[in-house]
Amino acid sequence: MSSRPSSPIGPTGEKSSSQGDIAGVGPRPVRSVAVLGLGPMGLPIARNLLDAGFSTTVWNRTRARAEELLDDGAIVADDIAAAACDVVLSVLPDVGPLQDLLDEAALAAFAEAGTVLVVMSTTGPQQVRALGDLLSPHGIRVVDAPMSGGVAGAAAGALSLMIGGDDADVARIRPVLAPLSQVVTHLGALGAGSLAKLCNQIVVAGTLAALGEAFGLARASGIDAAQLAQVLGGGLASSEVLTQKQDKLLRRDYSLGGSTDNQVKDLVYATEAMGATEVEARLLPVLLEAYQEIVDRGDGQLDHAAVQELYATD
Repeated sequence: MSSRPSSPIGPTGEKSSSQGDIAGVGPRPVRSVAVLGLGPMGLPIARNLLDAGFSTTVWNRTRARAEELLDDGAIVADDIAAAACDVVLSVLPDVGPLQDLLDEAALAAFAEAGTVLVVMSTTGPQQVRALGDLLSPHGIRVVDAPMSGGVAGAAAGALSLMIGGDDADVARIRPVLAPLSQVVTHLGALGAGSLAKLCNQIVVAGTLAALGEAFGLARASGIDAAQLAQVLGGGLASSEVLTQKQDKLLRRDYSLGGSTDNQVKDLVYATEAMGATEVEARLLPVLLEAYQEIVDRGDGQLDHAAVQELYATD
């Protein structure tokens, strides 16, 4: 199986912040990258790494999905141990499925490779910190880097990445993140990125639910939904959520982007995180109930824009 030449500093040769050098010593070059999970986000992430010149290994439960990238120069791993690289990106749905895959062979291979494991899933800060504690004795470093921007952002290499981890670990992975993102923000220690992503998910879930309710009101009152969308997009109500989800909302076509199942998962984690503070959640319980209702209808695998159906009158 073929691979493209590796690029130790990424496509631009520049770091995205002054945190790149620690005590005057630059991070070790990244010569190999792996992507675990080739779903709607993982596949374009792997393609962007290949396009940037990184030697990229891919693994997916359904091997045929991984083999789609062979012509692009990817190396297909037969198991997780074979995916041991300098940097391993987990684009699996959560920390649990990743942890289940990390058997003794995988741990030994990652340790030997000096892997920095980057969790790009949306999860809870407690969960990613526990993973870090589990892997630290094996010499495996963990960084959380959950992403926002949806499938369109992943395809365009324009994600917003929220980073938590040790300064040196973050500096090392920055060249890998560069071809995937337009914003990379190091927010603090391990778990900080995950907490920021939960804040992001409250905003996304709230905006989608508000749009669904607004379109429901418009349709029930005889206003053309497409015209309303144009009005909203031209004013203060405009948002990236409206831009990316407008077609789904107008056509009531909820082919998968971000699933409602995952939206519920994220809101559950957000509820747990909120419970660890003195902030009283007011909107969050309402949002969780709304998206859970869609799941309870059997539509958890639909795009989370399906929350709009709560307001349908036909």
